[in-house]
Amino acid sequence: MLKHRILIPLLAVLLSTPAFADKPGGTYQFDTEGQHQFILFKISHLGYSWLYGNFNEFTGSFTVDEENPENSKVRAEIQTASIDSNHAERDKHLRSDDFLDVSEYPTATFESTRIEQTGERTARITGDFTLHGVTKPVTLDAKMIGYGDDPWGGYRMGLEASTTLKLADFGITKDLGPASETVEIIISVEGVRQ
Repeated sequence: MLKHRILIPLLAVLLSTPAFADKPGGTYQFDTEGQHQFILFKISHLGYSWLYGNFNEFTGSFTVDEENPENSKVRAEIQTASIDSNHAERDKHLRSDDFLDVSEYPTATFESTRIEQTGERTARITGDFTLHGVTKPVTLDAKMIGYGDDPWGGYRMGLEASTTLKLADFGITKDLGPASETVEIIISVEGVRQ
């Protein structure tokens, strides 16, 4: 249920529009210190309710190419054992070989391969997502939230992205019923320009 992590920062693409005269190009590191980042997941529980959770530990970066937004890049790495569904026994099961098998696959990664601007502040980010030992192309619908100076002398950009993944595509075949075959992933990150 990782869904990846993946990474979102594609919004950099958006910065090529005339609406952004102050184009903030450069490379941004995810703000892991300030904890202004989240990878959330949402999956049906038996078709009766929604189960929400998140991954507490992940790192990443994105590079904004002002002149050629399609050349912007995003990379992220998630520590799969950091999954947190607010229930210790369930988390233990999710870490087992029934699901994430974190002892065998301790990380999940995303690396962008294509960025396509879809609106003034939106983009479609496609990349290779590796989860549970399987690598597949994944597309994120991304939106730039904002950018600018922060109170500590730095420069930041915030992005949000989402996608829906089919668990079986990544070799996670535990039968949870038809309503639970897919998981929605929501990524929200704030990057600090280096």
